[in-house]
Amino acid sequence: MISKNQIKYIKQLELKKHRNSEQCFVAEGPKVVGDLLRHGYQPKMIFATPDYEPTVPLNYEVITADELQKVSFLQHPQQVIAVFPIPQQSSETKPKGLCLALDGVQDPGNLGTIIRIADWFGIGTIYCSPDTANVWNPKVVQATMGSIARVNIFYTDLVALLSQTTLPVYGTLLDGKNLYQQELSAEGIIVMGNEGNGISQPVRALVNHRLFIPSYQEGETAESLNVAVATAITCAEFRRRNAL
Repeated sequence: MISKNQIKYIKQLELKKHRNSEQCFVAEGPKVVGDLLRHGYQPKMIFATPDYEPTVPLNYEVITADELQKVSFLQHPQQVIAVFPIPQQSSETKPKGLCLALDGVQDPGNLGTIIRIADWFGIGTIYCSPDTANVWNPKVVQATMGSIARVNIFYTDLVALLSQTTLPVYGTLLDGKNLYQQELSAEGIIVMGNEGNGISQPVRALVNHRLFIPSYQEGETAESLNVAVATAITCAEFRRRNAL
């Protein structure tokens, strides 16, 4: 059985101020919770319905489906919900290999999907501007589908980061050159911008390889691509040119 105080505590973690004060975040579903557990995350509390089958040895409190519905952030709860301590961010590493930099990405679903995309394409590090959505938001954690356990996220001053790197800095811009006709290196930082405004001017000034994803529809077409979709297309082309 889950208590009213436990429900209140978990629900409060939807807000960034409570996640910061408690230094905890919420994860839901067998896939997300399972990936976190396999990568060494130790739950502060974990509740699951009787049909939950953990993939690692685990002690948890059994609750009913109705109780899970009360505490879940999902429209359709998925057997298990857990509270994990937010891991201490390791010292920011110097960019190497292929990295992503997110400049003001606001939508939690987009951020979570981009983390999942990075995981798929073997990109282990994402640098986020301070105004990018919070990675421990329950919607972000859920959208990663467990990839949050395998990708390092750093919140940092992108202008300072990009000013100091020796790696090529790529950015998707409307005035860029055709992605499929440009040289793409195996190492570099790919900058993706805000959903509405794109890459900010200070960061844009540091992009030395401007890329554009062409449309293949003649005449009137979509105004732009969703930032997560654009990230997937760009990462796929980098990996196609420079196989791991």
